[in-house]
Amino acid sequence: MEWILPAILAAVLVFFITKRFITPKYLTPLSQEDFIKGYRKAQLIDVREQREYEGGHILGARNIPLTQLRTRMKEIRTDQPVYLYCQSGARSKQAATVLKKKRGCEELYHLKGGFKKWSGRINKKK
Repeated sequence: MEWILPAILAAVLVFFITKRFITPKYLTPLSQEDFIKGYRKAQLIDVREQREYEGGHILGARNIPLTQLRTRMKEIRTDQPVYLYCQSGARSKQAATVLKKKRGCEELYHLKGGFKKWSGRINKKK
Protein backbone atom coordinates (compact mmCIF):
# COMPACT_ATOMS: atom_id res chain seq x y z
CA MET A 1 0.00 0.00 0.00
CA GLU A 2 2.86 2.44 0.66
CA TRP A 3 3.83 2.37 -3.02
CA ILE A 4 0.48 3.75 -4.26
CA LEU A 5 1.09 7.44 -3.46
CA PRO A 6 4.61 7.53 -4.98
CA ALA A 7 3.28 5.72 -8.08
CA ILE A 8 0.46 8.24 -8.48
CA LEU A 9 2.86 11.16 -8.05
CA ALA A 10 5.25 9.67 -10.60
CA ALA A 11 2.41 9.16 -13.10
CA VAL A 12 1.25 12.76 -12.68
CA LEU A 13 4.81 14.02 -13.12
CA VAL A 14 5.29 11.97 -16.31
CA PHE A 15 1.94 13.24 -17.65
CA PHE A 16 2.86 16.91 -17.17
CA ILE A 17 6.37 16.50 -18.57
CA THR A 18 5.15 14.75 -21.73
CA LYS A 19 2.28 17.22 -22.13
CA ARG A 20 4.77 20.10 -22.17
CA PHE A 21 6.93 18.59 -24.92
CA ILE A 22 4.32 16.99 -27.19
CA THR A 23 2.80 19.27 -29.82
CA PRO A 24 -1.02 19.14 -29.82
CA LYS A 25 -2.68 17.93 -33.05
CA TYR A 26 -4.37 21.30 -33.63
CA LEU A 27 -1.02 23.15 -33.67
CA THR A 28 1.19 23.01 -36.77
CA PRO A 29 4.92 23.47 -36.12
CA LEU A 30 6.65 25.29 -38.98
CA SER A 31 10.29 25.61 -40.01
CA GLN A 32 11.56 29.16 -40.40
CA GLU A 33 11.18 28.87 -44.17
CA ASP A 34 7.52 27.80 -43.95
CA PHE A 35 6.85 30.33 -41.20
CA ILE A 36 8.14 33.14 -43.46
CA LYS A 37 5.92 31.96 -46.33
CA GLY A 38 2.72 32.37 -44.32
CA TYR A 39 3.07 34.84 -41.49
CA ARG A 40 2.48 37.98 -43.56
CA LYS A 41 -1.05 36.74 -44.38
CA ALA A 42 -1.77 35.89 -40.75
CA GLN A 43 -1.83 37.34 -37.27
CA LEU A 44 1.75 37.18 -36.00
CA ILE A 45 1.84 37.01 -32.21
CA ASP A 46 4.97 37.09 -30.03
CA VAL A 47 3.98 35.54 -26.69
CA ARG A 48 7.22 36.45 -24.90
CA GLU A 49 7.30 39.07 -22.16
CA GLN A 50 7.55 42.72 -23.19
CA ARG A 51 11.24 43.06 -22.27
CA GLU A 52 12.07 40.05 -24.48
CA TYR A 53 10.01 41.52 -27.32
CA GLU A 54 11.74 44.89 -27.02
CA GLY A 55 15.12 43.15 -27.20
CA GLY A 56 14.24 42.00 -30.71
CA HIS A 57 11.21 40.57 -32.50
CA ILE A 58 10.09 39.43 -35.94
CA LEU A 59 8.98 42.33 -38.13
CA GLY A 60 5.21 42.83 -37.93
CA ALA A 61 4.71 40.85 -34.72
CA ARG A 62 2.31 41.98 -32.02
CA ASN A 63 3.34 41.36 -28.44
CA ILE A 64 0.72 39.56 -26.37
CA PRO A 65 2.67 37.86 -23.57
CA LEU A 66 1.44 34.43 -22.49
CA THR A 67 0.93 35.89 -19.00
CA GLN A 68 -1.63 38.34 -20.46
CA LEU A 69 -3.20 36.09 -23.09
CA ARG A 70 -6.34 35.14 -21.18
CA THR A 71 -7.25 38.79 -20.61
CA ARG A 72 -6.28 39.93 -24.12
CA MET A 73 -7.40 37.00 -26.28
CA LYS A 74 -10.26 39.01 -27.81
CA GLU A 75 -7.55 40.94 -29.71
CA ILE A 76 -6.96 37.80 -31.76
CA ARG A 77 -9.38 37.10 -34.60
CA THR A 78 -10.73 33.57 -34.98
CA ASP A 79 -11.30 33.86 -38.74
CA GLN A 80 -7.61 34.27 -39.65
CA PRO A 81 -4.56 32.04 -39.17
CA VAL A 82 -2.54 32.70 -36.02
CA TYR A 83 1.25 32.41 -36.15
CA LEU A 84 2.78 32.19 -32.69
CA TYR A 85 6.33 32.26 -31.45
CA CYS A 86 8.24 32.58 -28.19
CA GLN A 87 11.89 32.11 -27.27
CA SER A 88 12.07 28.32 -27.62
CA GLY A 89 8.60 27.02 -28.56
CA ALA A 90 7.22 25.99 -25.15
CA ARG A 91 5.16 29.12 -24.44
CA SER A 92 3.77 29.26 -27.97
CA LYS A 93 2.44 25.71 -27.48
CA GLN A 94 0.76 26.82 -24.26
CA ALA A 95 -0.66 29.88 -26.02
CA ALA A 96 -2.08 27.67 -28.79
CA THR A 97 -3.85 25.51 -26.21
CA VAL A 98 -5.45 28.58 -24.64
CA LEU A 99 -6.48 30.01 -28.02
CA LYS A 100 -7.96 26.70 -29.16
CA LYS A 101 -9.88 25.92 -25.98
CA LYS A 102 -10.92 29.40 -24.82
CA ARG A 103 -11.13 31.39 -28.07
CA GLY A 104 -11.96 28.70 -30.64
CA CYS A 105 -9.08 29.47 -33.01
CA GLU A 106 -8.68 26.79 -35.66
CA GLU A 107 -5.61 27.70 -37.74
CA LEU A 108 -2.75 27.70 -35.25
CA TYR A 109 0.92 27.59 -36.23
CA HIS A 110 4.14 28.04 -34.30
CA LEU A 111 7.79 28.61 -35.10
CA LYS A 112 9.69 25.38 -34.48
CA GLY A 113 12.62 26.12 -32.16
CA GLY A 114 11.33 29.61 -31.38
CA PHE A 115 12.92 33.03 -31.77
CA LYS A 116 16.34 31.78 -30.65
CA LYS A 117 16.55 29.82 -33.94
CA TRP A 118 15.30 32.76 -36.05
CA SER A 119 17.81 34.12 -38.55
CA GLY A 120 15.45 36.39 -40.50
CA ARG A 121 15.01 40.13 -40.15
CA ILE A 122 14.14 41.51 -36.75
CA ASN A 123 13.10 44.80 -35.23
CA LYS A 124 14.57 46.15 -31.97
CA LYS A 125 13.25 48.92 -29.76
CA LYS A 126 15.76 51.74 -29.55
